[in-house]
Amino acid sequence: VGDGFWGSVVTMATVGYGDLFPTTFGGRFLVALPLMVIGIGSLGYVLSAAAARLVEARNREAKGMGQMDLEGHLVIFNYANGEKISRIIDELRNDASIGEDGDVVLVDEELEELPRELVDRNVRFIRGNPLRDETLARANVANAAHAVVLSRPGDARSDDRNLAITLAIESLDRSIQTTVECVSLSAEELLRKAGCDRVVCLARFDAHFIAGEVINPGVQDVVDELLSNLAGHQLFLTRLNHAVLAKALRERCADRDHLLLGVRRDGKITMNPRDDFEFAAGDDVVTIGPERLTKL
Repeated sequence: VGDGFWGSVVTMATVGYGDLFPTTFGGRFLVALPLMVIGIGSLGYVLSAAAARLVEARNREAKGMGQMDLEGHLVIFNYANGEKISRIIDELRNDASIGEDGDVVLVDEELEELPRELVDRNVRFIRGNPLRDETLARANVANAAHAVVLSRPGDARSDDRNLAITLAIESLDRSIQTTVECVSLSAEELLRKAGCDRVVCLARFDAHFIAGEVINPGVQDVVDELLSNLAGHQLFLTRLNHAVLAKALRERCADRDHLLLGVRRDGKITMNPRDDFEFAAGDDVVTIGPERLTKL
């Protein structure tokens, strides 16, 4: 039986070692000949069917027709452009809170196929209307840790659509950290009322950068270096777990190669506090340093 099985496999695989072969008329024409014709055909069919299923699965995934089985991932809504999304992903994966192996899912209704630069970054793709529960379920948004909603360039109704997407996300789970981009200042208040955790208003920062560059040429480069996670030192906000004077906190930060800049308390920012300023538990300490502080 073992020799027969070995000889059959060698024949079907067209290897033909020649160590076993039929010698009788019945063995040659009743067993070996049908095995050669039917066996290689059957094996070829099985292999081609498996390859076709694999290619089909890859095509479905590339065209956004798959189903995500992820947890704690990042979901990006709306394909603005490949360069912008690539930069966002590179920045986030360079931070320990996301990690270089963090899963990223892009959800877009108009994109037909995931661009090569995003494929190379192991980004998953879901094509569909982000306002529909079916699309959110395929992206497994309910189990996501972060959601980023980008504005569509040139779309006058981008802010209205982003507000609707925010409401759809928050209706699933309010613990998801949502960061939404908006074009108009008037949309910022509505997004916060919808439950958005963070709002990035392009109109506000455009004005800041333009005015700052006119008054202090080169300030844009300084801000870019501080905000980038890809190189140099960055700005960090770290939650303080107990009360402490500013002088003592400066020394603690210096021990970790961080420079104390200020504090955020109740939504207000205080920069360059005096030595006798008292930080309270729950304050967000603003520092510049080489890496994120786990605690203060």
